[in-house]
Amino acid sequence: MRRVLPPVIVGILALILWELFVTLGRVAPFILPAPSAIGAQIAEQRRNIGEAALASGANALIGLIGGTLVAVLAALAASRFLVLGEVSIPFAAVLNALPIIALAPILNNMFESTSSVPRRLVTGIVVFFPVFLNLLRGLREVDPVHQELMRTYAASGWTFARKVRLPGALPHFFTGLRQASSLAVIAAVVAEYFGGLQDGLGARITSAAAFTAYPRAWAFVAGACLLGLAFYLATLLLERLAMPWKQRLTS
Repeated sequence: MRRVLPPVIVGILALILWELFVTLGRVAPFILPAPSAIGAQIAEQRRNIGEAALASGANALIGLIGGTLVAVLAALAASRFLVLGEVSIPFAAVLNALPIIALAPILNNMFESTSSVPRRLVTGIVVFFPVFLNLLRGLREVDPVHQELMRTYAASGWTFARKVRLPGALPHFFTGLRQASSLAVIAAVVAEYFGGLQDGLGARITSAAAFTAYPRAWAFVAGACLLGLAFYLATLLLERLAMPWKQRLTS
């Protein structure tokens, strides 16, 4: 309750202030709809929001898994070979600098209009950088005492990686994965702005905004926020399951 209650109270107060600001200030709905109007649209469009969230969530999940797997393999290779590590970091930085608004239309033109592959590729590219960079840092930060101990045991490279490197890099890996989980949803939704199947949250947002149905557009934005929160919480749960000792140390 100490962790959950303060943000809940702050969120409720923010919604109340938002409602008062729009109502008393007579702000036009196309500038900023009131939370009550958005809530009414969420209740009315709950089935459409759920279906769109499933479509966007599938793209985000597949892109997150694919981008994470590639990032893990790249980080393992970069930590093993020094030259590869020096080359891969600038390359990863270039990928991270690619804007979604430029990348998504190009990938959409490379595939069929009914294909979800471009959105998943965009998500995977966005996910790659935080996972790769954090995991590579964790793989390189090995305690010298542990390293010397494994040498005295004449441990092989695989044994050293399995017993020391990988467990020690798990906190860094999940730090990157937490960042990537939210970025995956953002990338999947934004990629839907630029054509393709009109079944996701991004397409619904642009469609509602085009018809000046701004409360409905904000309702789909709220659905995207909830989807991102679900991804983040799932990552936290996975971290607790993978590192139960961390929870015992902090409790």
